[in-house]
Amino acid sequence: MNYLAHAYLSFGSDVVLVGNMVSDFVKGKSLEAYPVGIQKGIRLHRRIDDFTDAHPVFKEARQLLAPAVGRYSGAFLDIIFDHFLATDRFTTDGLAAFSQHVYSVIRKEETLLPPAFVQMFNYMVRQDWLYHYATREGIRRSLEGMVRRAKYVPAGAPIYALFERHYEALGDSYRKFFPELEAYAREHFAL
Repeated sequence: MNYLAHAYLSFGSDVVLVGNMVSDFVKGKSLEAYPVGIQKGIRLHRRIDDFTDAHPVFKEARQLLAPAVGRYSGAFLDIIFDHFLATDRFTTDGLAAFSQHVYSVIRKEETLLPPAFVQMFNYMVRQDWLYHYATREGIRRSLEGMVRRAKYVPAGAPIYALFERHYEALGDSYRKFFPELEAYAREHFAL
């Protein structure tokens, strides 16, 4: 799952939220340098990713995107599922408030966080990624930006066209998958 899902699956805990958001930038046991609550968020993020990557519905949905981006379809599907999460679990005002809360919480801990995350986070805030996941235009920009940055994805890969073509099927996959992920994350939140 992508940033909105990881924030949402922090279940209102600010300290877990920080770890959940920064996890991809913390390698191996370097998580032990962080406060216990942030470590909990990093571990939760890793469990969420493992569950997601192994889930049959997620694997099947990846195949819809594979013609454009091959084995990187999972990373693109993470963003797409954030779109469906944004439109499924939030009102417009609720998503705006949630996004600003996430940014505020992370800003307070910025000095603890890896520089590469902070650099990316500055773009996230400036472009309000979390809020814009709710719009098709926001998803288009996210997907196309990812294509530009990805080393092993062909330039101009038509990922957004596949998103549009398979919109209903991708939404159905999200609706089958996300309740199971949420239950799993809630169960592992306490660990």
